[in-house]
Amino acid sequence: MQACVSQLPPARDSDDRVFTTSHAVIQLDGASAFVPVPVPPARYADELGGSLRDRLEREPGSELPTVLADAIADVAHRLELRPGRSPSSTVTILREHADWIDILVLGDNLVVLPRTVLTDDRLSTLDLAPSRRYRQRLAEGSGFDDTHSTILRELQTQQAVRRNRPGGYWIAETDPDAAHHAVVHRCPADDVPWAVLATDGAYKPIRHLGLDDWPRLAAMDEDAIHRILARCEDWERHSDPAAQELPRAKRHDDKSLVVLRRSGAPSSTA
Repeated sequence: MQACVSQLPPARDSDDRVFTTSHAVIQLDGASAFVPVPVPPARYADELGGSLRDRLEREPGSELPTVLADAIADVAHRLELRPGRSPSSTVTILREHADWIDILVLGDNLVVLPRTVLTDDRLSTLDLAPSRRYRQRLAEGSGFDDTHSTILRELQTQQAVRRNRPGGYWIAETDPDAAHHAVVHRCPADDVPWAVLATDGAYKPIRHLGLDDWPRLAAMDEDAIHRILARCEDWERHSDPAAQELPRAKRHDDKSLVVLRRSGAPSSTA
């Protein structure tokens, strides 16, 4: 499949990462750290994405959860990370192999196919009190004040207690077993003429602004995809700077979109 990738801000200034191999694409969203962690989220996403890419190149047919588990263990060892006190990242892998499309999603990235939408919403369904509180305050017009930052630190502390545990949520951090709790999906490659991969910083404003015509977006070229992301960021900056209409942890979350098309599929500049 051919990949069009757009990120805002550019990867050098973002915690989002996209890696590609000859038969796979890997998308990661390093979680913003509101409490201290020993390694920046961007570096963790870099290391994990690189390890996944190298493994998929060497072992193109391996089970995706096994590949991810090995990569998590490798990165945790090399960076000397400790459970509950380390950066984490969402992971999406889409691979074409032996006439099949295999997909893995760990965390709240989004994968849209012509007939299927995949995500992992276990973190949001925890419905923790600090999450409700900061969203309510934003909707009431508090803005991104010091209290907002305090609530986010409290939220991440509560999330860390529930990370990679039954009844909580699963994410790439230090525990390789998290990979075996990922959302996985397989379908015939002929059933997937296109796919869209998005981090939450991209798909949430896209949905809010009614730009989620995914088949149309899947036909766009790289410049048109970038204009979609720029429109979302412009709306956040000028129309909803205090996050009253679309409550969110930060005024601008990193945004990345990957459009995949089977060879020969047309693209559009719309």
